[in-house]
Amino acid sequence: MSITVMYRRDSRGVLHFREAMYDVDSQEFMLTQGKVGNMGTSSASAGVDEAAAEKRFAAFAAKSAELGYAEIAAEEQFWVVAQYALKSAEGTERDRYLEYKARTALASYFSWRGLGSVEESEFAPGKLNIFTLVPDVPRAVKGMLVVLRDANLDFTKLSIGSAPVADTSSWKRRHPLPAKSPFTLD
Repeated sequence: MSITVMYRRDSRGVLHFREAMYDVDSQEFMLTQGKVGNMGTSSASAGVDEAAAEKRFAAFAAKSAELGYAEIAAEEQFWVVAQYALKSAEGTERDRYLEYKARTALASYFSWRGLGSVEESEFAPGKLNIFTLVPDVPRAVKGMLVVLRDANLDFTKLSIGSAPVADTSSWKRRHPLPAKSPFTLD
């Protein structure tokens, strides 16, 4: 699956997104756009081969640039991590199911709203960390709280932290607040 996401700020400082996505298996090309954090509007075209998809990506990039959109470099974005406390040090089969469900729910929710992408997940001793790369921390944290609660995932064991991609030594706890302890990955 190929995805390109571009962003721009309007005159009031509101962040907007445009996303182009191509699924090779289904040969579907989809465009989604809107305000970051809100459900975007989308259009899809079926029966698009790879050569046609490349042309559509080029046209998408040109039109987006014309409208003032640009890709945000990873160094200018932030990590927002959903962290679950686990009962065992290495994680059980139930914890792996939690990882799958949380990653799937976050990926879908974030994509439709331009909030960012789920990049990876890892098991640390007694913890499950799910890393998302986002342009807007407050909106991503709010979205993360909504989707993980709605998906009936163990909300009582959830912590959320964020840090700039360029400085992963400065993690800040975002949930639960007030912070009783610093946010750490291990």
